[in-house]
Amino acid sequence: MTLRNLLAASALVVALMPAFQAQSSNADVLGIMKSSFKERGIAKLDRLDQNDLQKQCSEYSTRPMPAPMKAALEKAALDAVKYPADGNFLGDWKQGERIAQSGLGLQFSDNDKTVNGGNCYACHQISKEEISYGNIGPTLYQYGKLRGNTVEIQRYTWARIWNAHAFNACNIMPRFGAAGILTEEQIRHVMALLLDPTSPVNR
Repeated sequence: MTLRNLLAASALVVALMPAFQAQSSNADVLGIMKSSFKERGIAKLDRLDQNDLQKQCSEYSTRPMPAPMKAALEKAALDAVKYPADGNFLGDWKQGERIAQSGLGLQFSDNDKTVNGGNCYACHQISKEEISYGNIGPTLYQYGKLRGNTVEIQRYTWARIWNAHAFNACNIMPRFGAAGILTEEQIRHVMALLLDPTSPVNR
């Protein structure tokens, strides 16, 4: 299963969860998932273990989450973001484009030496040159041109990539930093793709 397919499957599970939960408990749903998922290669069953935020999101998947709880989850996620220690947010946009295009990593056919990609185009339009992209997420074309490249925008964008739950609890964007999908250096490169004025995103 490719990373792109894994993201699509995750989105499908989220979409179908209310229907399952209408007749089943969260434990029943988790039991079905664990019984149908077999460990293979680097893909282990611990992928199905939920953190506290995910458990709360599952609990409230069929009804609105109380605003104070949602705010508390978002604050906890934002407080846990790890910003670059050296204050350098931007890397090489050309490498960022390769990361955004790549769906490699985290698959049973990979190994622990495989370099993960971000597979960003599965959900977002990013550059005009790429005509194949998803629309689950908003367009990111001209992201930096529209928002600028201030320190505040850099910190906001970094936090969004690190853990999007910091701004919208229970959304389906992967937690690229918090979940260890991308390294700090890789996130710098993706940041440059979005914010560097010479990037095709901003031309």
